[in-house]
Amino acid sequence: MSPSLILGCVAVYFALLLGIAWVTGRRANEAGYFLGNRNSPWWLIAFGLIGDSLSGVTFISVPGEVGAKHFSYLQIVFGYVLGYVVIAEVLLPLYYRLNLTSIYTYLGQRFGPATQRTGAFFFVLSRTLGSAARLFLAVNVFQTFVFDQLGVPFWLTTAVILALMLAYTYRGGIQTLVWTDLFQSSFLLLGVTLSIVAIARGLDLDLAGLVSRIHASPTSETFFWDWRAPNYFWKQFLSGAFIAIVMTGLDQNMMQKNLSCRSLREAKKNIYAFVPVLLGVNLLFLSLGTLLFEYAQAKGIAIPARTDLLFPTLALGPLGTFAAVVFVLGLTAATFNSADSVLTTLTTSFCIDFLHLDRRTDLDERTRARRRHWVHIGFAIILLLVILGFRAWNDDSVISTVFKIAGYTYGPLLGLFVLGMTTKFAVRDRWVPALCVAAPVLSGWLDRNSAAWLGGYRFGFELLMLNGLLTALAVVCLARRGNPKGTAG
Repeated sequence: MSPSLILGCVAVYFALLLGIAWVTGRRANEAGYFLGNRNSPWWLIAFGLIGDSLSGVTFISVPGEVGAKHFSYLQIVFGYVLGYVVIAEVLLPLYYRLNLTSIYTYLGQRFGPATQRTGAFFFVLSRTLGSAARLFLAVNVFQTFVFDQLGVPFWLTTAVILALMLAYTYRGGIQTLVWTDLFQSSFLLLGVTLSIVAIARGLDLDLAGLVSRIHASPTSETFFWDWRAPNYFWKQFLSGAFIAIVMTGLDQNMMQKNLSCRSLREAKKNIYAFVPVLLGVNLLFLSLGTLLFEYAQAKGIAIPARTDLLFPTLALGPLGTFAAVVFVLGLTAATFNSADSVLTTLTTSFCIDFLHLDRRTDLDERTRARRRHWVHIGFAIILLLVILGFRAWNDDSVISTVFKIAGYTYGPLLGLFVLGMTTKFAVRDRWVPALCVAAPVLSGWLDRNSAAWLGGYRFGFELLMLNGLLTALAVVCLARRGNPKGTAG
């Protein structure tokens, strides 16, 4: 597939996004930017969450890791189901009852301003690093197969993509994103489905043959029972539950769209409608991974040293033009969906949790909007710098890196929210930032030495739970018993 055809597909795709943004964002005010005027249809949010939860990492890394890790990722996805039930029945009612825009306002009401800023800081850190990792993967594919051939440097490719995202999120915020997410999730699903169709054609398989081929492959092994291994079922299942809770329920990026629903009842319907779709879509991606390895073996194609590149290598080469166009459209959807919403939600958290623009009665709406716009642009620049830094040091599978980052940076959020909602402790607010930094450091130390100290046991994604537990214990050690500050969970 020629670079000009790839760029043409991306240009058409972006033109459609810009048209959606113009229609939905031209009359957006502050309430529309932050919460879509709390008028977003639940089904629209549910479908849009597909792209938010999957992104470029799932599109490329999950199929690429099937060769080494088989279908073990599905054990985590099963845990997601439990996590989403907790979100729907525990967290969403709390957020709606308190009428929150930034969910970290709860920490301020419950514990104090330093705790609120600490929670927001860890969200900003987590989402900046995680989104940079996701976006890096997608941009790297475009760079390898298109822009290197044109002599365009990586930094310029990344800067242009971020500038395009700014163009359609700058004004409308959530009011625009709920509709662009619908568009992008559709193309992401179309990408994986038609990619499977292209491979089926290449292997001369019908639907029954595809199912049989996947089932017979050793890569489709799903359940693992060695308790010492990182892919042990119960470790991954419970980790999946907590990953869903923290990376959706305690994440401003995911919750801000849920909070734009018209009511709590509709927000719950959104979550419960999304769960079966999430299971089905992840199964599709894992099946695609098996078929990619089967295709490469059948055609005598060497597997790339970095399996992240297996999908693009086949799609942009031997699978033909149809597969290439489908892959480019799916990856483009994943690329834009990886970072567009995070620019809005990082801006929201910073404006409310640090700048307190929602409480600044001395500023008129135009001044608040101007400051919000500068914050929005500032985060785009920060994201660019982090992506460039990520490219310089990353030598691991991107999906593992993303979840490792989440295990360290989301842990303090988990500990703080659980402590606030299940106890009556009144914490020493000024000590919370230092304790929340100490917990990930201690978790990392334990992670590095667990095999030697614990009879060969190696931490997997359950590091997230350990990190949250250490945070809660550290805060409790310096807490005092008494009536909580503000509103309890």
